[in-house]
Amino acid sequence: MADLTTDFLGIRSPNPFWLASAPPTDKEYNVRRAFEAGWGGVVWKTLGEAGPPVVNVNGPRYGVIHGADRRVLGINNIELITDRPLETNLEEIARVKADYPDRAIVVSLMVPCEEEAWKAILPRVAETGADGIELNFGCPHGMSERGMGAAVGQVPEYIEMVTRWCKQYYDKPVIVKLTPNITDIRHPARAAHAGGADAVSLINTVSSITSVNLDTFSPEPSIDGKGSHGGYCGPAVKPIALNMVAEIARDPRTAGLPISGIGGVTTWRDAAEFMALGCGNVQICTAAMTYGFRIVQEMIDGLSRWMDSKGFEKTTDFIGRAVSNVTDWQYLNLNYIAKARIDQEACIKCGRCYAACEDTSHQAISMSADRVFEVKDDECVACNLCIDVCPVENCITMERLAPGTVDPRTGTVVESDYANWTTHPNNPAATAAE
Repeated sequence: MADLTTDFLGIRSPNPFWLASAPPTDKEYNVRRAFEAGWGGVVWKTLGEAGPPVVNVNGPRYGVIHGADRRVLGINNIELITDRPLETNLEEIARVKADYPDRAIVVSLMVPCEEEAWKAILPRVAETGADGIELNFGCPHGMSERGMGAAVGQVPEYIEMVTRWCKQYYDKPVIVKLTPNITDIRHPARAAHAGGADAVSLINTVSSITSVNLDTFSPEPSIDGKGSHGGYCGPAVKPIALNMVAEIARDPRTAGLPISGIGGVTTWRDAAEFMALGCGNVQICTAAMTYGFRIVQEMIDGLSRWMDSKGFEKTTDFIGRAVSNVTDWQYLNLNYIAKARIDQEACIKCGRCYAACEDTSHQAISMSADRVFEVKDDECVACNLCIDVCPVENCITMERLAPGTVDPRTGTVVESDYANWTTHPNNPAATAAE
């Protein structure tokens, strides 16, 4: 079996699956259950002190987006950081760490953007024996209105400043959690790196309103007829998270900066994708809240089996393997030509591919009187829409045209110079560079 043991910033854990800072890590009881279920580590729900007391709502805290089968696609939450006493949390962290020395415990922190506030809390966290801290610069609701959370994460200068304070007053790893509610994720990542951060974690939740009640005309979740924007997470945010992780991983100014991946990880495959884009581990919340802590066993088993099938002995064998394949649009190979192909034996004649292509794409699929669907190569641009809407897996595939083949759509010969596209004369970027 593959070895899933993870060494992230010198913090060892038996596997790369950590619970993210969120309701599942709010107290000792939950964390002990998580470790018994097999989780490799946790980031304790955000602690804070100083400033107005934290008081959470005593009403609905979550809004949800369901798929057609009521599968949870995304959860919006309006819960604040922990409202339990700081001392209680610190005592529990120390007890759990003592009982589970082989598991990672990182403490999420959020205090006002003042040096003395950070200087005061950091020694108290250090006394617990926790493995490191995560600076919550991402929470988009409630705390951001107090000048914390995303209000800090959206200002690179503040990120760098607070990170420097923490590196000055704390001698274990400092992870900076980034907000996705920003135009270019590279700027806060660079600021964290400049401040001496040992790693970044991302993404935190996306600022959102999931729905509006059309009887009361208030956003959900609704508290006494009023609603507020909250933080959106779950499978729906995974594409946003993957993109932001990739941007940091391939940015020369943050290259080599360790990344903890967060955002919609539900299966071992999701985790593998984040890790292939450079993440040393992954943090998970919504999947645990939806299916319970024992879902980690499926993740462990699935990742192990996949690694065995690929010949990977340890996670570092594939971490970052996909980063070099992420590029800017202008460097994509315009000499690459493909056409859709329909497997007539697998086709159930539903007509989705025809309707989608005929109405909204390139009119590249014909339909006979007896509902046989065929691709018109002279119109097909290989956009992939037919594959995306087809309900039968692998019924429609894309076939790459071999070099020397005449493209029926354009009448031109498919060139063989695929490998050297970056310097090919037909490449706009190469021409511009010259």
